[in-house]
Order: sequence, then C-alpha cells, then structure tokens
Amino acid sequence: MSESSTTSPGPEVAGRPRRVSAAALICAAQGAVIAVLGASMLVLAVVGDPDSVSQAVTGALTVLALAALPLAAGHGLWRLRRWSRGPAVIVQLISLPVAWTLFGSGALWPLAGAALALSALAVLGCLINPTATEALGVGPREA
Repeated sequence: MSESSTTSPGPEVAGRPRRVSAAALICAAQGAVIAVLGASMLVLAVVGDPDSVSQAVTGALTVLALAALPLAAGHGLWRLRRWSRGPAVIVQLISLPVAWTLFGSGALWPLAGAALALSALAVLGCLINPTATEALGVGPREA
C-alpha cells in the first residue's frame, strides 16, 4: 500500500461497497427521523400547552442536537471517511437498548422499536464486514 492509501480515503467514492452505502443511508435516515421528532417536539413546545415551556424547548433542542451524530456519521460513511465508522457503531449500540425499551411500550411504539432494532443490526452488520472495514481504512494494518 502506498502512504496515501493508508490515510483516510479521499473523495473518490466510485468504489464504495454496497454495504457502506447501505450503512450510510440507514444512518442518515435514522438522523432524519430523530430530527423530525425533535422538530415536532419543538413545535409542540411552542404551540402546545406544556407544563414547562423551557423544559419542553430544551428537550426538543437536545433531540435535534442528537440528530446530528447519525447524520454526520451517515455523511462520513458516504464519503468513505475513516472517522465515521466509530460514531456510526456507537449510535447503533445505543439504539439497541432504546429499541428494547420501545418494545415494552404501548400503541405503535413496539413497531418503532422493531424498526429501530432492525436498522441498528443492519448497520452493525454492514460495518463489521471486512469489505466495509477495508474501504474505510479501519482494518488491520500490514507491518
């Protein structure tokens, strides 16, 4: 390998493996869903009648800020950035207990939990694949 190929891959994404593309799109979709939830919480905080407007707005802004991590990870995966694999994996590992909690809730929340769990497992499966780790430059180094 040349010195330039051992660093983070550049903007050349024509050879991006499908697993990395799938992981990037799923992460971006997760981030978009979180952003929509945060925006709806913000709207409800402003036009609704919460017990504490400041707490409702703070909660909504926190959820919006949390949407940035999977969105950034998805963008980084799409561009084959080495740094993006860590945040993507962390988001998925955090998503699994959240999904488990949603399973125990009423109404349609178990369906949301199932979707979250399946998407998290799909991303983890894509990112631990040797093709993905090689494309992202995070596999074992040659001595």
